[in-house]
Amino acid sequence: MLQNLLESGLRQTMQRMIRPLLHPAVPIPLQRKVIAQAYRSSIPPRGCKFDSITVNGIRAVRTRHGATKEGVILYLHGGGYIIGSPDTHRGITGHLAKASGQTIVAPDYRLAPEHPFPAALDDAEAVYDGLLKEGHAPASIAIAGDSAGGGLTIALAMRLRDNGRPLPASLTVFSPWVDLTHQQLYSPEREPVLQPRWIEKAATAYCGQQPRTTPLISPIHGDLDGLPPLLIQVGSEEILLNDARQLSELASRQGVETTLEIYNSLWHVFQVHAGQLERATSALTTAAAHINRYRAG
Repeated sequence: MLQNLLESGLRQTMQRMIRPLLHPAVPIPLQRKVIAQAYRSSIPPRGCKFDSITVNGIRAVRTRHGATKEGVILYLHGGGYIIGSPDTHRGITGHLAKASGQTIVAPDYRLAPEHPFPAALDDAEAVYDGLLKEGHAPASIAIAGDSAGGGLTIALAMRLRDNGRPLPASLTVFSPWVDLTHQQLYSPEREPVLQPRWIEKAATAYCGQQPRTTPLISPIHGDLDGLPPLLIQVGSEEILLNDARQLSELASRQGVETTLEIYNSLWHVFQVHAGQLERATSALTTAAAHINRYRAG
């Protein structure tokens, strides 16, 4: 009963406070400032340690909780490629670090419109390369991300494969944004977070002069064959539900070991409420189990 009330309250908070900010009329610099404050409600668990580090020339935040295992999760934050940072996502990375027992490294990749595609992808790849140079075996590295960071997770794995580079052990994505053409957006009865006009603005900023069907921008328009085991989590109350479904169908059809989890009556990247909402905490526990299942050692 209490969880139902909490879920209802969180949904209303997202609807009244977050969704209006994610509007194309709100200037991006203001969105960045206000959303950064809003993310303070996403609280990491006690005992987390956050360090600002540099990996292969890219600033990142390293998250640890207690004794860590031999493994690292490269976490790519969401925000439509135009807002967000490793600092806004400390709630998710903190709870994922606790659940997995692994170290999380979240890059502060460059954002659009100042830095359109492929800047974010280049930065993500640079950090992956940096982790390899530090001595992490590919089989001990997992890549995860939410929303735009989910799309970036898939794009990075595709680029690594195409270039003959060693692949990570697994991929995990929360509410992935993988089709920036928006031709098959889902229409839920209610959508507490995202507005189609906002993601349209974000897509324009990120793509620049590149076609939206470019596979490394919209991975469902590419080839997923040979990618590592993939876990997809998505809420039923979000316009990106079909992105998750399409990604799952394409990956499965092309031989990728894929698991799709749809959380009924939850919203875009509901995992930010881990530690408060039991279903969000459980989702990250499931994600951690997926990551640890395929981690070497």
